[in-house]
Amino acid sequence: MEKSYLDQVYALNDPEAKQRLYDEWGASYDTDLQGAGYATPARIAEALSEMLPDKSAPILDFGCGTGLSGEALAHRGFTVIDGVDPSEGMLAEARAKNVYRELMAVPAGEPIGVKPGHYAAIVACGVISEGAAPPETFDIVTPLLAPGQLLAVSYNDHTLESAEYTEKMAALIDGGFERLAALDGPHIPARGSTSRIYVLRRKD
Repeated sequence: MEKSYLDQVYALNDPEAKQRLYDEWGASYDTDLQGAGYATPARIAEALSEMLPDKSAPILDFGCGTGLSGEALAHRGFTVIDGVDPSEGMLAEARAKNVYRELMAVPAGEPIGVKPGHYAAIVACGVISEGAAPPETFDIVTPLLAPGQLLAVSYNDHTLESAEYTEKMAALIDGGFERLAALDGPHIPARGSTSRIYVLRRKD
């Protein structure tokens, strides 16, 4: 039996091959994940909603994919959501959801052309994790946040078992960020997987 896209993505180490996989996966991504009970987008949106009462505050959905996280943010009342992702196949699906103000295609590992402080919060739902982006990706994201602004990120159970990811999170918390929340819960229930939602605030 051919491996599912979800199985394949964890097996790929080559960035170009992974990019092609995500482009191909775009059309069936939502069906595959939602059919498996994908819970993390709703959980991360709920956590951010509790920390950011101003629902008109601009949010960057980093690694937005097909827009499941953007949909969850909109469901929580957020009205100004921009998305960035390297996959044109994924972005095509995100556009159809009509929840984003702007969508940007930026190659993986490349800087995002926005000024620090432009967004009140950045969400990275299932993005900086095993099978997706390396922990060094935080070095692209965190400089975009001004003091008092928020970062909401999820680590799945594979990522929580990886020292390089957990050490990077610890370095953020020991450095320029305060941990507001670390919430464990379901990720993809059909696979028995869990995730932890972190909400961090940049210190003054």
